[in-house]
Amino acid sequence: MTLLSSLKKLDWALWLAAIGIVLLGIAAFSDIGPRSQDFVNRQVVFIIVGTVLMVLASFFDYRILKNYSAASVAIYAIAIILLFITLASAEIRGVNSWIIFRGLTFEPSEFAKLAVLILLAKYFSQKHVEIYRTKHILASGFYVLIPAGLTLLQPDLGSTIVFISLWIAMLLFAGIKRKHLLAIIMIGTVLTSFAWFFVFETYQRNRIISFIDPYLDPRGSGYNTLQSQITFGSGQMFGTFFEEKDTHSPVLVPEPYNDFAFAAFAKRFGFAGVALLLAIFLFLIFRIGSIATRTNNNFAKLFSLGFITIIFTHFLINAGMNLGISPITGIPFSFLSYGGSHLVTLMIGLGIIQSIRIRSRIQS
Repeated sequence: MTLLSSLKKLDWALWLAAIGIVLLGIAAFSDIGPRSQDFVNRQVVFIIVGTVLMVLASFFDYRILKNYSAASVAIYAIAIILLFITLASAEIRGVNSWIIFRGLTFEPSEFAKLAVLILLAKYFSQKHVEIYRTKHILASGFYVLIPAGLTLLQPDLGSTIVFISLWIAMLLFAGIKRKHLLAIIMIGTVLTSFAWFFVFETYQRNRIISFIDPYLDPRGSGYNTLQSQITFGSGQMFGTFFEEKDTHSPVLVPEPYNDFAFAAFAKRFGFAGVALLLAIFLFLIFRIGSIATRTNNNFAKLFSLGFITIIFTHFLINAGMNLGISPITGIPFSFLSYGGSHLVTLMIGLGIIQSIRIRSRIQS
């Protein structure tokens, strides 16, 4: 397969949808603070790096991951090692989520999500006929438990939820029995109750309590939720982007570049902009889903559907906390929020999706 033929087979509409969301994010957090230009410049660099890696990943034959267990296990092992290193790294804002090297920061949990997805897609593509066996459910759960536990220790509750959501979704895609799903839900309920009393930090419990009623502590644990709701609604229909002296209308939420980028976007572009953003996001999911449903390859199907699960879970959690309908967990809005680790990892994932599209037998 020549370079030119591979480039022709790339789903450029999928890439443009992803880049479109990134550019909307850049437009949203430009000129909202004294450091805005720095964030914009870095995000542009992340776009370039991510696009290059996406193209390179599309040239990589994904069937190596499908056919050779050693490849998926090696990627998973590297991710786990990086998560262990993270726990020994310096704290940033009270958490050990980043590895810092010569001024550059890297968040291993983002790479770990992709690594876990690859491993689960490989495992379930081999075992899907026997997914009813309890040993396969337990084995796959163990693979997820390690990175989920390590991210919870950082503590990063949001990424822990993503790992668990990905595991449950992959079980459903692989065809788990209803009784096993109910058992998982019951066990999960017990473990969540245990975590509430013995694992969660005080500030994490306060965030959940304040989510239920932020007015219980409007100047403390409920402050971010209330400010996010106010910021989100202040955009009204068309936002403040085209108004004069918009920089004098401050965005009141903390972290408007990442955790609360959706609220900052809503303020800048209003309901019309949010509708456009969601339309592009749904189009992106549709394009990936189209590849998943038309390929006759189990690994390709599972990887594509799992990738959708990752970005959609990020969307649900981030949008929910920006709207005040879910607890604040500090997780980015896929492609919209600032951040190199998340964006570059997603672009690599898109590259594997592109490789699937190029090399799989697509059913019409």
